[in-house]
Amino acid sequence: MSNPVFFTAPGTLDGLGPGDTFVLDGAEARHAVTVKRLEPGEAVDIADGAGKRLTGTVTGSGQGTLTVLTAQIMEEHQPAVRLVLVQALAKGDRDELAVETATELGIDAVVPWQAERSIVRWKGERAAKAHAKWRSVATAAAKQARRAWIPEVRAAVDGSGLAAAIAAADLAIILHEDAKRPLRDVLENWQHQLSAEDSRAEGEVLLIVGPEGGISPREVTKLSDAGAVTALLGHHVLRSSTAGPAAVVLASDILGRW
Repeated sequence: MSNPVFFTAPGTLDGLGPGDTFVLDGAEARHAVTVKRLEPGEAVDIADGAGKRLTGTVTGSGQGTLTVLTAQIMEEHQPAVRLVLVQALAKGDRDELAVETATELGIDAVVPWQAERSIVRWKGERAAKAHAKWRSVATAAAKQARRAWIPEVRAAVDGSGLAAAIAAADLAIILHEDAKRPLRDVLENWQHQLSAEDSRAEGEVLLIVGPEGGISPREVTKLSDAGAVTALLGHHVLRSSTAGPAAVVLASDILGRW
């Protein structure tokens, strides 16, 4: 069974090596001590959320602290092709469910999208709280999946902001039920084009998922004009919470991330 993972701030594991002692504190340490009830001699991983992982053994605990003897420090690099889920805001916490599942499956970043047909609206103080909740969901899911990386939750975008992100991406795909080309064909063709140029497939791929009411025709046109392509994920219509994770699975396999 894999070791439980607890997160520390980026940079706090720098300079450590086998035999060094690390003291975890704060909420993560309290969770390890009071909820997980870790005891001396148990194996544990401490990750900084940015790819660095400490594997060690618990040597002691205190009031809100966990002391770990370092056995190994590992640096986990991001994949050459990074997947970004652009998730339209959705009602009933379905957008948060998409973030949670996509994180467990290996997504590298998520972008909240205020689509035209999104019933949920992020405004003012609610926007800040909702964004913080997405970050919390991603962190918890990364811990559950024993990841060393916590996906970045980028700033929320509207249609214009998403168009700008598409223009900057290496590939942007709108998952759409009316699309003619399967997602597999779009991804494999992109790989083939790079291979023909004697270039290793790398860069950032946006997977764009609309809200419950779908992406409006006007939005599809605007995003396509910015450089996005439409792709069919499957023969059935998936919920907003399901489409993104399903696309992550297929893309991870095709692009050699798994």
